[in-house]
Amino acid sequence: MSYQEMFFMFLGGLGIFLFGIKYLGDGLQKAAGNRLREILNRFTSTPLRAVLAGIIVTGLIQSSSGTTVLAVGLVSAGFMTLKQAIGVIMGANVGTTVTAFIIGFNLSEYALPIMGVGALLLFFTKRKSLQYIGQILFGFGALFFGLELMGSSMDPLKDLPQFNDLMVSVSHMPVLGVGIGTLLTMVLQSSSATIGILQQLYMQGSLGLTAALPILFGDNIGTTITAIIAALGASVAAKRTAASHVIFNLVGAVIFTLLLSPFTQVVIFLSDSLSLNPAMQIAFAHGLFNVSNLAIQFWFIPQIEALVKKIIPGTEKNLNIRPTALNDSFIYTSPTMAIEQASTEVVQMGRYVLSAIDAAKSFYLDPKNEWQEDVSQYEEAINRCDVELTEFLVKISTAELSELESQEQAMLMEFTKDFERMGDHCINIIRYIEESIEREERQRQKDKRDKKTSSRKSYIVYDEDLELLFDKVRKNIRDALTVLEEDDAELAQKILDREKEVNQLVELLRKKYIRLMNTGEGRAGDSVVFIDISSNLERSSDRTLHIAKYILGNKYNFKADTKNFQYIETEDV
Repeated sequence: MSYQEMFFMFLGGLGIFLFGIKYLGDGLQKAAGNRLREILNRFTSTPLRAVLAGIIVTGLIQSSSGTTVLAVGLVSAGFMTLKQAIGVIMGANVGTTVTAFIIGFNLSEYALPIMGVGALLLFFTKRKSLQYIGQILFGFGALFFGLELMGSSMDPLKDLPQFNDLMVSVSHMPVLGVGIGTLLTMVLQSSSATIGILQQLYMQGSLGLTAALPILFGDNIGTTITAIIAALGASVAAKRTAASHVIFNLVGAVIFTLLLSPFTQVVIFLSDSLSLNPAMQIAFAHGLFNVSNLAIQFWFIPQIEALVKKIIPGTEKNLNIRPTALNDSFIYTSPTMAIEQASTEVVQMGRYVLSAIDAAKSFYLDPKNEWQEDVSQYEEAINRCDVELTEFLVKISTAELSELESQEQAMLMEFTKDFERMGDHCINIIRYIEESIEREERQRQKDKRDKKTSSRKSYIVYDEDLELLFDKVRKNIRDALTVLEEDDAELAQKILDREKEVNQLVELLRKKYIRLMNTGEGRAGDSVVFIDISSNLERSSDRTLHIAKYILGNKYNFKADTKNFQYIETEDV
């Protein structure tokens, strides 16, 4: 086999292997109902539970980096503390060993029929559950098929004197092996791929155990590069989470490189006792390394937390997002208490909307990624509240309720949907701002080709009336929350009065846009600012009318019948 054939076969096998891991993980995630983030969010109250959550989630998505990124997002949103995230990361390192054990079973000869069955389920079944199983099987088969190709391409390496000399050097200088493992994993962006390659080389006898183990240790250092890249330019919390990942894996690699000789003897003893094949020996070594590293460093989570805070100083940005507090036991024992709980959470949901509006306005005035991320985090919290509140309120409707309680339950259901739609409008505003900036960039490129100059300095047009519209809509949302909490009829009337001002501003902005276009001063992205953003703000304001009119119920003749309570929007997004 020529060097070119070896390289091409290895490259193709690696690609199929990485695709298999990704496709397998995606299928497992879909089959799990996409509630993996919820597992991390809810089951990390203690360090031990955080570790277990990290193991479970990583085992399902087949990516310790993916679990780390989820943890970073939860820390940034305030759902998880840095200490909890460190526990999740420790668990993720153990969870990622699942792939090595799967490879250890060496099912390469069955790879193609497994892929075939997976493809049949994918393309010839309509049930989602069967399609997910098909995706899992296809990814599983692709993983082994890629390994088979890589193994075949690397087989001639054992006859190369240069490669043998390198492996001898690694056996005598473990640090060199650690460096090779680190670099290889950084390049491949997958610790599972590095372990897979290592298993194939060890099975072929191309390298010994004393050379394979340091490379395995280095693999754990290299896998931290994904978290480091994800944290670049991110929040302090994200950087600290990534730093804790690096520290945990680096310390583990150093400890076990120093203890290489006794660790090797333990692996050999286990291999002989359990009659393990070569691939499974590497899998057990990988698992033993990560479990032992976890057992050693688990007791030092507070110290790791303190260390990363010293390394990366600053104040963590906390969005004050918290899990909902809804107790199903109150539904049938005390429906009034259950409705009060739901009312409190609806108000909390409204506060997220208020914060999202503030972040959307900040993004309009200064399009920085942090504001965009804040809106996304708030929108996610709003959607989660919507799902949990809706389920809770539907359960309340099955209990024995008085006429007043029934009306309150129906109204809370309406308000929940109102706030959910306001969150959607905030996300729309962010997208429209991005679209406006992209249009202006394309316009400037066109102007440059046509040798024209633009008088505009910013990529998005600033308009003081649009900023005023943001402020008025914010006031309506703020006052709606106060009205909901305090039953303030006077403030409810102010919302209705202010709504007229909002409509007038929207009309003014549309006229401004027409005037700009007629005078030739308008740009490609201006319609997005003057029409689309203002429309979404107007619709958000419209949603506050539900609360105001509910408080002023008798005046507007609203009864418990929610059909009379609805209003009609001419257009919704």
